[in-house]
Amino acid sequence: MAETPTSVEAEAPRRSGAGAILVGAGILLSRVFGLVRQRVFGHFLGTSAAADAYTAALRIPNFLQNLLGEGVLSASFIPVYASLKGDEARRVAGAIAGLLGVVTGLFTLGGIAATPLLIDLIAPGFTGDTRALAVRLVQIFFPGVALLVASAFCLGVLNSHRRFFLSYAAPVLWNAAIIAALIYGGVELRLGPFPLAVAAAWGMVAGSALQLAVQVPSVLRLLGGPRAALGSLSLGRKNPHASAVVRSFLPVLAGRGVVQISAYVDTFIASWLPVGALASIQYAQTIYLLPISLFGMSVSAAALPEMSEQRGEALRAELERGLRRIAFTVVPTAVGFVALGDVICAALYQTGRFGPDDVRFAAAILAGYTLGLLASTSSRLYSSSFYALRDTRTPLRFAAVRVAVSSALGAAAALWLPGALRIEARWGAVGLAVAAALGAWLELWLLRRRACDAVGPAGSRQWQLWASALLAAAAAWGVRLALPEALRRPWPQAALVLGAFGGVYFAAALALRVPEARAMLERIQRRRR
Repeated sequence: MAETPTSVEAEAPRRSGAGAILVGAGILLSRVFGLVRQRVFGHFLGTSAAADAYTAALRIPNFLQNLLGEGVLSASFIPVYASLKGDEARRVAGAIAGLLGVVTGLFTLGGIAATPLLIDLIAPGFTGDTRALAVRLVQIFFPGVALLVASAFCLGVLNSHRRFFLSYAAPVLWNAAIIAALIYGGVELRLGPFPLAVAAAWGMVAGSALQLAVQVPSVLRLLGGPRAALGSLSLGRKNPHASAVVRSFLPVLAGRGVVQISAYVDTFIASWLPVGALASIQYAQTIYLLPISLFGMSVSAAALPEMSEQRGEALRAELERGLRRIAFTVVPTAVGFVALGDVICAALYQTGRFGPDDVRFAAAILAGYTLGLLASTSSRLYSSSFYALRDTRTPLRFAAVRVAVSSALGAAAALWLPGALRIEARWGAVGLAVAAALGAWLELWLLRRRACDAVGPAGSRQWQLWASALLAAAAAWGVRLALPEALRRPWPQAALVLGAFGGVYFAAALALRVPEARAMLERIQRRRR
């Protein structure tokens, strides 16, 4: 019997909810390994000049990856590909794969040749051995990033078929390869900081190959097998659907490019701060980006295929559900990062060359970024709703406004404000983080205002969430102050304090009848039964 529209509409929330769980599970697994990687990196390289060079060098090839892969490709490719079936879908996939291969190859070769110029553009404060190391690292990174772009194409195909877990868990192999390179180079070979950074760069290339290889078999099966998939490769010049992907791709590409420019501006500014500031920003961002990926990206990625098939009230309802899911997890995360950031940073990083003073500095930067955490995660979902409507220009315009404002504020806060306040120059890194948070809120306000016109007002009541999170923070601080000296080491303290925070938040959310808390409890009870 044919499925009624009512049943289709009822099924969409379940599919997007289940998809968000699978995306979140894959991201959580990969991010856990990412935190381990960053902890190992901090143990061996700390906040040294080699760590600064590695952090800056990774920005350049990441620009290519973010431009041509992941969010950009998903936003332009999935709405078109998901609406097609059979041979036509395979031809579109082959056309996009062919185009990506050519463009990525050209960018990689050009990037290797232009590396010295690129380093001078993004980190002009680097000189001598630090600059030479950064140049060498970038030239090693570029081939690995070309493999990551191909991996992002695999993600687009898998997500279109609602195969969410594999593509988001695949970066585990990327992280594992870098971890292995750091441990082998630091323990077995006893390399110094500069040679060890080079070893980690080669680990990144090996990890990129592994991340792609683990996804290829599933993608080939979905595209009809190796022979059919390879036979569909082309440059898509006569394929109207591929042309539609390219037309959508360019505005999204520009939008992601604008956002990436913001990261480069931050690197440019931080290169003028004292040694260790840039590496400390990276340590803080590793933690800050975890909830954005885990909650914002998981909900947005799972919702995009559903939104692409909906319009009107159904689209508005999907957007509202996503905003509620995001707020339920991001609100307590934001409160926890501000109130307990030093506990988190100590548990993750305090080892080897990363000492208590480095913990406090990274925690302060983390608190600055966290002020914009809810805005950044919510903006991802609003952007997905515009992409579902084939409107890629609106997110681009608002991203440009955000970057312009945060860059101007960041330059003043990082380079001028410490001197005006007569504090250490390195604390300008905190000002840079706060400026990014202000820009994120501006972007969210603009997106929300325009979304009201496009799909109708969507939002969620959040006072219960903030009340629950603040109560949890107070309880966690009570536990922290009551701990005996023997339990104040980083890991035991984090386990007890953060455990108390999470338990009190969930209990308070249940008491205040937050629907997402009740749904989570019911899922747990079903699994226990």
